[in-house]
Amino acid sequence: MTYELPERWRPRLETRLPRYTSYPTADRFDARIDAAVAAGWLAGLDPRLPVSLYVHLPFCHALCWYCGCHTTVPNRIQRVDRYLDALEAEMALVARTVGRALSVAHLHFGGGTPNYLDGARWRRLMGSIRRHFDLAGTQEIAVELDPRLLDEERVAALAESGVNRASLGVQDFAPEVQRRIHREQPFDLVAGAVERLREAGIRRLSFDLMYGLPGQTSESVARTAAQAASLAPDRLAVFGYAHVPWMKPHQKMIDETALPGTISRYEQACAIGTMLEAAGYEAVGFDHYARPDDRLAIAAREGRLNRNFQGYTDDTAETLIGIGASAISELPAGYVQNNPRLDGWREAVMAGRSACVRGAATDAVDRLRRTAIRRVLSDFALDFGALAREHGRSEDFFDDALAPLQELARDGLVTLVARRLEIPPAARFFARHVAACFDAFRRREERGRHSLAV
Repeated sequence: MTYELPERWRPRLETRLPRYTSYPTADRFDARIDAAVAAGWLAGLDPRLPVSLYVHLPFCHALCWYCGCHTTVPNRIQRVDRYLDALEAEMALVARTVGRALSVAHLHFGGGTPNYLDGARWRRLMGSIRRHFDLAGTQEIAVELDPRLLDEERVAALAESGVNRASLGVQDFAPEVQRRIHREQPFDLVAGAVERLREAGIRRLSFDLMYGLPGQTSESVARTAAQAASLAPDRLAVFGYAHVPWMKPHQKMIDETALPGTISRYEQACAIGTMLEAAGYEAVGFDHYARPDDRLAIAAREGRLNRNFQGYTDDTAETLIGIGASAISELPAGYVQNNPRLDGWREAVMAGRSACVRGAATDAVDRLRRTAIRRVLSDFALDFGALAREHGRSEDFFDDALAPLQELARDGLVTLVARRLEIPPAARFFARHVAACFDAFRRREERGRHSLAV
């Protein structure tokens, strides 16, 4: 694919937009959705339908300065054990509220650093999950890993528990960049972790890479992409660094004067994409790459690609249950988020109550707009007149998006014929600009809290 940056596109590099892993987006959540509402929504689930399950493990052995997640560095292992106690209490609460053990289609562990747990504690956690959820038909058990904490004992526990996909946080292989973000892990260390996982039978591997970090250049990120491709992961997620120190104070440790500008960020994204595509990977959505035989690439080609809080996925479950502090659930009636404070979350679930502190209800209009946004970001094409008719609306339902879409079309970021749009391959990094045209909340009220869109 040939990437370009016409002069008329450059001002749009300054735009800050949501990643649209939900709609309404998480900055629209509020306290009107409380524990009582969340419990009622959960009780209303159809227990016969499979769900996705996300388990949040917030612990890390050290804080990476670029991180935007809910994490903590525990000073005593007893904090971890108390957290595992509370996780089991929350799982029991979910099963009791629904009335049975829900069948899980996809199980995902995020963090933090899930492999902060040693083998014994990992086995304990998996035992808790199996007691309260039905994993007999689970297609994928995926875990995010820090390769610096991946010894043979931990790998053995992961394999024994049925993990069949591992996502390694690579970010960048350049030693100077690693030093500047407080994440030092040589290439040989990552290669060794990959070898141990494959020897244990965990062969579906994903890497996370980042651009826009201090000290990065187009040439350096291309080298990192080539090194990553040499280890032959099935897929890679490539994220632009979101510098939001007003939300994540530890990011103040990063030297802002060393951050690349918007044009440099764009060039870095293009350099990574060019290198990965030359290595045989297909672009999936606006920030993923996958081998042609990977399930994510196949889902993209067949129009089955989906998007949720884990990013792009081939998961078709309509409900996602989040377990743990700060975890978000996507339920038929709306979104609920657990208390991000460990003590507050633990107090609630140990008392047998939902730990929800905020969320957003969704109605039929919200769900229709969510579908439009997901299809734009997954298919890079949408007949929004036909989509409206399929959902019992008049074909002009989305005509409030026409004016901003026409503006993008004048710049060549989208082609628009009647009520059908397509995003040209060269404009894939601007897909969030197109999706935002269907976001009624964004047009109603601008907020500058999001990261740069590219």
